[in-house]
Amino acid sequence: MIISKTPLRVSFAGGGSDLKVYYQNGYGSVLSTAIDKFMYVSVNKTFDQRIRVIYSKVEFVERIEDIEHNLAREALKLIGITGGGIDITYMGDMLPAHAGSGLGASSSLAVGILNALHACNGERVSTETLAREACQIEIEVLGRPIGKQDQYAAAYGGLNFMRFDRDESVSVTPANCSRETLVKLNQNLLLFYTGLKTQSDNILTEQAEKTPENLPVLGRMVGLSEELNRAVTTNDLSEFSNKLHEGWLHKQKLAAMITNEAIDNFYGKAREAGATGGKLLGSGGGGFLLLYCEKENQVRVREALSELREAPFNFEPEGSKIIYNSDSSLGENNNE
Repeated sequence: MIISKTPLRVSFAGGGSDLKVYYQNGYGSVLSTAIDKFMYVSVNKTFDQRIRVIYSKVEFVERIEDIEHNLAREALKLIGITGGGIDITYMGDMLPAHAGSGLGASSSLAVGILNALHACNGERVSTETLAREACQIEIEVLGRPIGKQDQYAAAYGGLNFMRFDRDESVSVTPANCSRETLVKLNQNLLLFYTGLKTQSDNILTEQAEKTPENLPVLGRMVGLSEELNRAVTTNDLSEFSNKLHEGWLHKQKLAAMITNEAIDNFYGKAREAGATGGKLLGSGGGGFLLLYCEKENQVRVREALSELREAPFNFEPEGSKIIYNSDSSLGENNNE
């Protein structure tokens, strides 16, 4: 049996510039961090020659092509596992809220399935390989209108500045900030679940279609990701908060359904109570609301948003890893 553990992520700025329709004209960039909320995938070889995939439903099939779960099916095909006799099960810390939550759960799951299947196949793979293969499945094979940041955040872990170049290369650079700044930033970030479901593919499709007319806005968002990274490295969290707020104002211009009256109300109440920056995570329309708030104002912000459920979190320094492998010859973590 193999079990992989893969983090979800929080993105601060630059989302949308990781879409090919944008970075093919130059480059995109994102600042994001992995968090200590995870997707777990177990893979087990069985004597039965059927394939079983267990999630919110249970699938029993004879052929890989008959698997309904898109990520499991395409991961098996990509890695080249052609026979049966395999069980794939997944679960997550944020179920069921993670679906369309803006935490990058789909990509974390893709990376986690690939990691576990590679280990099951006796293969040691790099974090770059996991991220690249997850992008291949989600973007190229399944045709989802998403970018690359989530797959790389899940594979690498940590607080990173990512750059997406027109030649399809991706550079992942850990933020060069002090331990004290990292701890304070984490302490000043609050996460609330809005309870609103987002139609992420619809929003991202509209966003991709409008990219040519949104080039100036996206260009500014790329600049903001660079400025946020600089704020972290220079220990200027006040500037970080200001740029986070500016980024949210720009993000709303990318597609019609990114915000709505309820979200604007939540964010407005948080700002009145003392939050100085924030944004809705993911494509928009619902999911999780991230806020920057100094500790002395956090009680008031929590009271102002008492109807919402808070999701405390910590930054996660590690990316996807194997936490259990019954084949001791490979060890626990098979990533290079």
